[in-house]
Amino acid sequence: MNVRPDFSKNANAAETAPAFLSIWDMHSYYGESYIVQGISFNVHEGEILALLGRNGAGKTTTLRSIARLDDPQVNHGEIWLDHQPLHLMKSYEAATAGLGLVPEDRRIIPGLTVEENLQLAQIAPPIGWSLDRLYDLFPRLGERRKQEGTTLSGGEQQMLAIARALARDIKVLLLDEPYEGLAPVIVDEIEKTLRHIKEQGMTTIIVEQNAVRALQLADRAVILDTGSVVFDGTAAEVLENESLRAEYLAI
Repeated sequence: MNVRPDFSKNANAAETAPAFLSIWDMHSYYGESYIVQGISFNVHEGEILALLGRNGAGKTTTLRSIARLDDPQVNHGEIWLDHQPLHLMKSYEAATAGLGLVPEDRRIIPGLTVEENLQLAQIAPPIGWSLDRLYDLFPRLGERRKQEGTTLSGGEQQMLAIARALARDIKVLLLDEPYEGLAPVIVDEIEKTLRHIKEQGMTTIIVEQNAVRALQLADRAVILDTGSVVFDGTAAEVLENESLRAEYLAI
């Protein structure tokens, strides 16, 4: 377990901060269901962390807890982002503090064009990447800027969901199953985009059932099993450890 971060007003935060994003002893519930059971891990600035585990391990619940969504309920623990106590914030405050969540279902807004979806994300500060920069990153979106977002292909909708997150001035990108249901050629394209985003210094947590692809992209990995951390180390260590992958990832 990580050492508890000390971000008290009298502390020298620059010296005491263990990482850019720190989750410490976090417990999360859906009603009476105890899903995340006291997990702790750190994410360093500019790295990609793969958050892995079998179905039901608590991965999506962990992402939603970090993003401070109303469900699940975080009843204990602390979440710090760049010296800011996310665990004391509402979801809109966490978003303003720098969290950008791309949910599994993408949540493209019906009735709005690609460009309107992006403009809506920038309706209030802090504003992130410009539309031109986003269209450079995702040329397909530029070509379809006047097309209704929900009529895009699955891969294009995923691109739009990521672009919409980057349209805000975020510090951490949270990706929930970004490759789900996509053809391998589209996965290649999105992976290339995520590598480019990393080169720009973006800190990212990726939850992905395609564990090998996620590990090939990531710097580090955290593996969950029944709501607890069972591994915290480099992505290379997981790729090289066949028994670990077989026990917790079924690959």
